[in-house]
Amino acid sequence: MCRNTFVAMLMILIIGAHLAGCGGDSAKPGESVKIGLVADTGGISDRSFNATAWKGVQDAQRDLGILGAYLESQIPADYEQNTKRFLDQNYELIITVGFPQADATKAAAEANPDRKFAIVDYSYDPVLPNVLGMIFKSDEAAFLAGYLAAGMSTTGKVGTFGGRQIPPVTIFMVGLEKGIQYYNRLKGTNVEFIGWKTDPAASACGAGRFTDTFVSIEKGRLFASQLMDDGADIVVPLAGTTGLGAAAVIKERAKMMIGVDSDQYISTPDYKEIYLTSILKNTDKVCYDVIKTVVDTTFKGGAYMGTLKNDGVGLAPYNDFETRIPAALKSEIEQLKRDIIGGTVATGWSDCLE
Repeated sequence: MCRNTFVAMLMILIIGAHLAGCGGDSAKPGESVKIGLVADTGGISDRSFNATAWKGVQDAQRDLGILGAYLESQIPADYEQNTKRFLDQNYELIITVGFPQADATKAAAEANPDRKFAIVDYSYDPVLPNVLGMIFKSDEAAFLAGYLAAGMSTTGKVGTFGGRQIPPVTIFMVGLEKGIQYYNRLKGTNVEFIGWKTDPAASACGAGRFTDTFVSIEKGRLFASQLMDDGADIVVPLAGTTGLGAAAVIKERAKMMIGVDSDQYISTPDYKEIYLTSILKNTDKVCYDVIKTVVDTTFKGGAYMGTLKNDGVGLAPYNDFETRIPAALKSEIEQLKRDIIGGTVATGWSDCLE
């Protein structure tokens, strides 16, 4: 081989190695890590907890470079099949969304102990070593929303309804009720809470109004109308997509609404003028954090509790109501948040949900 040819080949190898090194520097840590999300029956377009969970996966795709995919469940029988599809395709982490998927997730995790799972709104006792339960003290944020609603209601009546009588729904109701009761004690008022009454002695925690669906626009309109007919001027639907029907009729009747799960001022802008605030369940943040543990190889089974302290739950901005809410009321809510975090104000969780 002549000297010139040798030098030329050497230069090509050096340049190639340099370029390969540059490419490695720009690689993201989660490249080739596959994350699958099994949505509940509301689907990822529910503008609620399914959508928020999927946003967490999308954020991880952007920041960490993981490969994310979702499967939507039309009926409960789809839970098992969708999880199996992700297992068959060797996804590193399977996230199942919603309390109703607890049994299917447990079965899949026990049958596949070497695979990683996470589930929104449920945790297992005893702990499954390959499953992380993502649960939320939504009562903490709901307590603040109840206090706010009591202070803003002109009729002295706040109403709620839920999709199903399950803990991830009733925990909001308990918190709202406690927040209203706390306001009444401090102010000497008698604001009523329609649609739920806590009974710690009852097997289902209490009694209230439930649509038995998270996807019926018609039932959302019906239940919200009934609450307003009963005098409520602020309504808090806890029923996923069903809440969109409530929002439509609340707007027609010029009343107020408190959203849930995501900031509905942003997610459902057609109704933004009615949103006093939203009770945030920051599923996107928690899902993102769990995915990061898979990328970092620090994933562990157990439970992650979202709280006011770690920003797992919270209140959305007041948006169009910012100037309509008295400054004193906003200040009281900020102090209440500090008191809840500090443990000096109880929000209701221990009454019937532990």
